[in-house]
Amino acid sequence: MSVKFKNLTEAESFKELVSFPTPDIKNILSAERISKYNIKTGIGLDYNYSAKSVDKKLLKLFQQLADEQQVIEKYKEILHGSIMNPGEKRMVLHHYTRGVHDVEYKKGVSSKINLYKKQIERFSDFAEKVHSGKIKGSSGAKFDTAVQIGIGGSDLGPRALYLALKGFMQSGGQKPLINCEFISNVDPDDASDVMSRINPETTLFIVVSKSGTTQETLANTALVKDLIKSKSKSLDIAKHMIAVTGKGSPMENPLEFYKSFYIDDFIGGRYSSTSAVGGVILSLAFGSDVFNKLLEGAHSNDVMALENDILKNAPLLDALLSVYDRNILKTTTEAILPYSQALSRFPAHLQQLIMESNGKSVNFKGKLLKYETSPVIFGEPGTNGQHSFYQMLHQGTDIVPLKFIGFKESQQLNDVDFQGSTCQKKLNANLAAQITAFAIGHKDDNPNKNFPGGRNSDILIGQKLIPETLGSLLAHFENRTMFQGFLWNINSFDQEGVQLGKKLANKVLAGAQENPVLDAYSALFR
Repeated sequence: MSVKFKNLTEAESFKELVSFPTPDIKNILSAERISKYNIKTGIGLDYNYSAKSVDKKLLKLFQQLADEQQVIEKYKEILHGSIMNPGEKRMVLHHYTRGVHDVEYKKGVSSKINLYKKQIERFSDFAEKVHSGKIKGSSGAKFDTAVQIGIGGSDLGPRALYLALKGFMQSGGQKPLINCEFISNVDPDDASDVMSRINPETTLFIVVSKSGTTQETLANTALVKDLIKSKSKSLDIAKHMIAVTGKGSPMENPLEFYKSFYIDDFIGGRYSSTSAVGGVILSLAFGSDVFNKLLEGAHSNDVMALENDILKNAPLLDALLSVYDRNILKTTTEAILPYSQALSRFPAHLQQLIMESNGKSVNFKGKLLKYETSPVIFGEPGTNGQHSFYQMLHQGTDIVPLKFIGFKESQQLNDVDFQGSTCQKKLNANLAAQITAFAIGHKDDNPNKNFPGGRNSDILIGQKLIPETLGSLLAHFENRTMFQGFLWNINSFDQEGVQLGKKLANKVLAGAQENPVLDAYSALFR
């Protein structure tokens, strides 16, 4: 079957959705519904959509829309190795960083799969030698710290995953095998703050840039080298630096980097956490076994995402529900609300993943769209968010779709019984209460105490945040984002909007005086 690229509003099933009545969640939410509206989404994770304003008739239309937009066929085209990033004329191969699919590949895909597999073997072996002390710093000291220098997808995903797994290690009575820090912002205070906490003699620096030319990353690397020299003039800095970059990039330089690990143009930055971009630092931090379990969880979701039936394909159903919220219910934002402190930076990663992927206004063929695409994404861990912005979510004038993430057990299992219940029970009681309150509301004659309800939400829920579950969670959102793009008929894999600001910044730095407005703003900082 050949795939066709059709705008959302041209789909006959979408036209039916526009005129179809939306059920009121206050009237349809029930205990029975909560148990039925539930799908597995990879190892250790369920997707429950019982608090979304959807019924069996709407679900049938959703299936028709998914079929009409050929989303599964397009996903298979990605796995086949078709050019599914037309803006940059590239294949999209991040799924192959975590497992092989039983499909027929197009020319060149097998060599890329072998490259990704080889890099996992290489950085797993490297991490083991660092842990054993076979690889040491130039002064002979064993490495106890790793610092990743990168920005965007080279920072947000790996940082979020590191923080998410740190508690998992501690739950087994261990500390991370290597403590990790991250430098991303070109603001010199970021690098200075990290460098003030570490000992250069026992630190390994991981510089991540696919092109090898990322301005912020190279500037931070130069600053770090300067700060190392000021602290330890005798160190051979090259023996403390490794690179994650593209083959043939300017960073593939053995005089500056002890070792290089490779990524390629077919893995976008925001989709690169399961490549060497995330794999090197996570293997150093926790060991290759933990990283491989994360890959296993991600692959399990990738396989489930091939299901045609939307009631067996959680990321696809999630994508359909989000498109319904955005294009039928006309919501403008979406809140990501993890009730897990370990996922404190996960909303920031999802901001980039979703908004950079689907914040587009042109279709696959480069023509302007006449409908909405990505909402604004924001979030904060619960219960902190309850004491911050939940007031607006409950009683504000805008309706915001809510995506909760929760776990039955804490990672570290340290707890105390206080006033009749543990902290984890209090956390989960708050989560259950918020979903119910948002959906059903509360009537009161006092307008200040009246909660209208009708606020839709869904939840991703697991037993415990372990590597496999984290992999499933990561891939759920990556695949959901991909499916959203197919439904909207946009390219989720380029990011032209990132480039303009960079070009103008380079003009400022070069002293160009061709834009009076740019010159005037630049003058404010002279």
